[in-house]
Amino acid sequence: MRHLVRPLLLTALAACCGSALAASADQAPNGRLPRWAMPESYNIAFKVDPSQANFSGVTTIKLNLKKASDHLWLDGADLKVSKVTITDAAGKLHTGKYIASLPKAGVARVDFGTTLKPQQLTLTFDYTAPLNQQLQGLYKVNYAGNAYAMTQMEPISARFAFPSFDEPSFKTPFDISLTIPDNLVGVANTKQVKQVAAGKGWKTLTFSETKPLPTYLVAFAVGPWDVVKGPDISPDAYRSEPLQLRGIAAKGEGHRMKHVLDETPSIIHALENYYGFGYPWDKLDLLAAPDFSAGAMENAGLVTFRDWLLLLDPDSPARNVRGSFNVTAHELAHQWTGDTVTMPWWNDIWLNEAFATWMQQKVTMEVHPEYRADLDRVRGAEGAMNNDSLVSAREIRQPITGNGDIMTAFDGITYQKGAAVIGMFEGYVGEKTFQKGMRAYIQAHKFGNVTADNLVDSIATAAGKGDAFKHAFKSFLNQSGVPYVQTKLEQKNGKTVLELKQSRYLPLGSTGDSHRIWGIPVCVRYGVVGGSKVACDMLDKATGSMVLADASKPTWVMPNADGRGYYRFSLDKNALAALSKQADKLSDTEQLAYADAISASFKRGDLNAGDVLMALKPLTHSKTSEVATAPIGQVAWIYRHEATTDAQRAHIRSWIESAYLPRLEQLGYVRKAGESDADALLRGALASALAFDFDVPQVRAALLKQGDAALQKKADGRLNLAAADPDLLGDALGVAVQTNGKSAVDALIAELPKTTDPALRNGILAGLSAAQTPELANEARDFALDKSVKVGEMASILRGGRDTRAQRDALWSWFTGHYPQILARTGSFAGGRLPMLAAGGSCSKEEVDRLQAFFKTRVNDAAGAARGLAQTSESSLLCAALKAKQDPNTIMH
Repeated sequence: MRHLVRPLLLTALAACCGSALAASADQAPNGRLPRWAMPESYNIAFKVDPSQANFSGVTTIKLNLKKASDHLWLDGADLKVSKVTITDAAGKLHTGKYIASLPKAGVARVDFGTTLKPQQLTLTFDYTAPLNQQLQGLYKVNYAGNAYAMTQMEPISARFAFPSFDEPSFKTPFDISLTIPDNLVGVANTKQVKQVAAGKGWKTLTFSETKPLPTYLVAFAVGPWDVVKGPDISPDAYRSEPLQLRGIAAKGEGHRMKHVLDETPSIIHALENYYGFGYPWDKLDLLAAPDFSAGAMENAGLVTFRDWLLLLDPDSPARNVRGSFNVTAHELAHQWTGDTVTMPWWNDIWLNEAFATWMQQKVTMEVHPEYRADLDRVRGAEGAMNNDSLVSAREIRQPITGNGDIMTAFDGITYQKGAAVIGMFEGYVGEKTFQKGMRAYIQAHKFGNVTADNLVDSIATAAGKGDAFKHAFKSFLNQSGVPYVQTKLEQKNGKTVLELKQSRYLPLGSTGDSHRIWGIPVCVRYGVVGGSKVACDMLDKATGSMVLADASKPTWVMPNADGRGYYRFSLDKNALAALSKQADKLSDTEQLAYADAISASFKRGDLNAGDVLMALKPLTHSKTSEVATAPIGQVAWIYRHEATTDAQRAHIRSWIESAYLPRLEQLGYVRKAGESDADALLRGALASALAFDFDVPQVRAALLKQGDAALQKKADGRLNLAAADPDLLGDALGVAVQTNGKSAVDALIAELPKTTDPALRNGILAGLSAAQTPELANEARDFALDKSVKVGEMASILRGGRDTRAQRDALWSWFTGHYPQILARTGSFAGGRLPMLAAGGSCSKEEVDRLQAFFKTRVNDAAGAARGLAQTSESSLLCAALKAKQDPNTIMH
């Protein structure tokens, strides 16, 4: 199969990657590798003892040398290569030399020692390397007294584990073997097929050959793992054999995998039924990683997760239970979109992540409709719009100019905006038609590589659409920004007409150009006698219009029917007033879109604070928690940044208390037997917002009671963390920290190293992040750098303590004073987040100036920092511009 794909790849790469193809023979490629050396298969063998600092490996790559050369380029980082053997097509051996040409980028050169003509070559590398300490490549974790080694190769970290052509377009089969201590367990992408003794105290495990994979999906893990057999996933119309399902967890934790293992078969069957294509790998393992840089990773056949997503108990927080299903569905959707079909380069990572996000929402709506993934889709899109409103926002198909662009491609634009755009065009062509196109896409490109053009062409063909449809779809992929659809109702020749005008949405203070055109499938709901109707049209010019047939007179308009469109809209004041009166009759998704429109108008300066409070109030009565809580974020901004007097703050607190306090008191502060997870989630959302955003005394008192109880020591000297409601633990500890001060902080710092339960650890970390005084906040931040805090947990503490200027100043002093330690722990995977950790939440030019000055000479310290700096700075300046525009007196009106 891979031989059929290669000509297509070369054609596509020649078109888009001339710079790589034309790279000088002696110039290291700082980007994509040249295509005149193409890997065809790998045999990767590792000797790993997680208790040691280093591992050794032997990597054998069969490749096709397509032009005469005395060298080739590949990827390798921190590898100490002791020997390179080159076997030519005639079987003759040559001794090669491995040179780390661009150590920071991980690019290496292999010199052949002589010029070789085009032919099949076999390269064998003997090497050693450190077990990585920054959660990338093959990395090490010490957990509960045991050492583990596991992998995270995405996006460009396979080069830390073995010499390779570390790009997604190079898909080949892999043979993996692990030589490990006798008392440990090893797992990899595929089934183990052999075990042999390998000297005293060692054994070698061999695994079945994989189907073609890119390097970033290669995975294995070594340690004293618990291996838990799950239910076999039964055969169906698309798969003839039962599928082996297992859970892999740290020693002693395997019993907590039952919930996720029981849920997984329904996810696999839903995905197989949608794609008409059976699960493609020979087994499925779900691994709960003791420390992890991401939320989860879709490695073929061995999917890895942050441990709290998989290790669940009957009393686990509702957000963990729901998050477990959603993330599992996302990662398993990748087994088709991403693993079976793979983008050739990182500019099309949306083909993986956007589709997995979109597909997860479909699966969740099918299997757990009560989880309301339809609302997650709208809320995710609106969150992405906040980033997409920045001039520094990236396109969905962002051109990749360096490793930093790769690192920062895993964001809300790729995931949530991408999923929303897919859902919008799915709605435009119809769900069955879209499914037909997706099935054809998977079948045509299985185990190969695809670009955005392949996907869009497949959907267009299924829908019988031509170039206009393709142009509309690509207009969302190839340019940044949120479309802004301004609407106006007119009466023309006895008909009700909705006039449309599109531009780029830009908030107050933006320096962007609003002139931009998309192909927008605009659908509007409008009032008719006795109900409503929906009308749709493609707006692909600057202006357009729609006739609203049978519209009542007067009528009302909701310009984003079902909240399915990825655009923001505006109404004039009369139309907004008419829609506000209908707000409680709109669907839940439309009410979320309405809330976003109010917020967007406020950020443009079209509405004042009083207008916002009045327009959002009807939503607070919704029985749907996601709708009822939608106003909180915008009201909290007004409370924090605009209210300047005690009277104004009291007015907003009164608004919040009347809207939400009775509901929270009805729910109570303790989970009830048999209550829905929606109630548990609402309890947590309301308690957190009322206690921390609005300082409501009675809510803080209730949380403090639980926090104090949780901080009481049991007979064994441990904290009684179970005394707090599981969904409120972090908030309860946070209020206790803010009230009791140092004694609470010290108690939590002492408890964390003794605690292995990930849900309890998350609660402790949340409590520490709530410290407010500079002294206590700094004590918590210092602890974040301690080895007792996992690398992947650091941000949980560091993102706290930034609500006021004084708190941000204290954070800034600490961050700049500890920058080397932060950088050393996080490494490259968090480069784009560094400026946000330093100054996220800032709201003044002065804060931006000091951020820019500090990072001016440090922007290349970690890949992605430049984009993080640009976006953090711009967000801060927009906040300052909006704040300067406000008239606090409007709050009381």
